Amino acid sequence: MRIIIQRVRASQVSVNGEVIGKIGRGLTLLVGIAEGDTEADLDWMVNKCLTLRLFPKDDQGRFDCSVQEIRGEILVVSQFTLYGDCRKGRRPSFAQAANPAQAEDLYNRFVARLRGSGLTVETGKFGAMMQVAIANDGPVTLILER
Repeated sequence: MRIIIQRVRASQVSVNGEVIGKIGRGLTLLVGIAEGDTEADLDWMVNKCLTLRLFPKDDQGRFDCSVQEIRGEILVVSQFTLYGDCRKGRRPSFAQAANPAQAEDLYNRFVARLRGSGLTVETGKFGAMMQVAIANDGPVTLILER
């Protein structure tokens, strides 16, 4: 599993010109599911996304608080292209990405576990062409991998 995690002031995802997910202050998670990802991977990623200290407590700008501690919001967008291998040729290979049925199941379970935190969790539409608008705060962008 691979996640690009971004601290945001706001973020939204649209499909066919219609906004289907929108958040204010919190995290945007671009989520890639790999062949062989497990329940243990899901649990680790959910815990890390909810508890990673990425938000300042005051004007010092340090990383003191988690998204849970600030009661932030989360936008989750599926993104198989995170497993694009560009080392050979001119077209990426997606051989490491999980097949769509497996990936969608794990993605849905990941979202359900995040929602179990009580935070507002919005999503894109799995497998759709989406437009994502991200107002990155900081900017803070990290890669989580398990």
